[in-house]
Amino acid sequence: MDDILRIEDVSFRYDDEDVLQHIHFRVPKGAFVGLVGPNGSGKSTLLKCILRLLKPQTGRIFLFGTPIEQFKDWHKIGFVSQKANSFNTGFPATVYEVVASGLAGKLGLFRRLKKSDEKAVYEAIDAVGMSPFIHRNIGELSGGQQQRVFIARAIVSQPEFLILDEPTVGVDVHHVQSFYDMLERLNKQHHMTLLLVTHDIGTITEKVTHVACLNKHLHFHGSVQQFAQLKTEDLASFYGHHLHLLAHDHA
Repeated sequence: MDDILRIEDVSFRYDDEDVLQHIHFRVPKGAFVGLVGPNGSGKSTLLKCILRLLKPQTGRIFLFGTPIEQFKDWHKIGFVSQKANSFNTGFPATVYEVVASGLAGKLGLFRRLKKSDEKAVYEAIDAVGMSPFIHRNIGELSGGQQQRVFIARAIVSQPEFLILDEPTVGVDVHHVQSFYDMLERLNKQHHMTLLLVTHDIGTITEKVTHVACLNKHLHFHGSVQQFAQLKTEDLASFYGHHLHLLAHDHA
């Protein structure tokens, strides 16, 4: 199986603080990888290295088999951050307009959408279950609905690899399950490779195909079946505290 992302011996430090230490990590094509770990474990720093916002002191990163320093096809990658938690609800744009703006990098800022582009916008909105709200101002939506729109914006250009940084921050707890169901559909039905940063262990075991546990070192990286066989004390040692602080009950 081809690797969408491959990380070899990556280390990163801020001043005198080691944040990532000798990370070896891969995301196979078609996988849904859950990246978990406590606060301050280096998850956000690793994402910034993958997106080339930070440069590691040591190691190499490959995207689609290409060294990141030479990688040019950024349209193949979509990124969703914790936007809904801090979004300006007064922003004057409809769901359609926000999602269509995701094509700016492909088309340019001032080019009109072609029929095929309009079709892509409608399909992206439908894929995240937001078609009934297509003409609604995004500021009128709930946090969970806004995050769905941001995901639609990220996938409208049809990326092959979607990276999500704790996307359920600000999402009502009663809608978290349906949110993760949507991500599972993107992976299984739309054949999109996903890397999800989350604290939600319950979701990891229910939805993803692979799990990585990061706490400066990569303590575990394997299939969800292998993850399910780990002992509670092993996970507690990875995290540095009892697992019940991270577990989530969808019921």
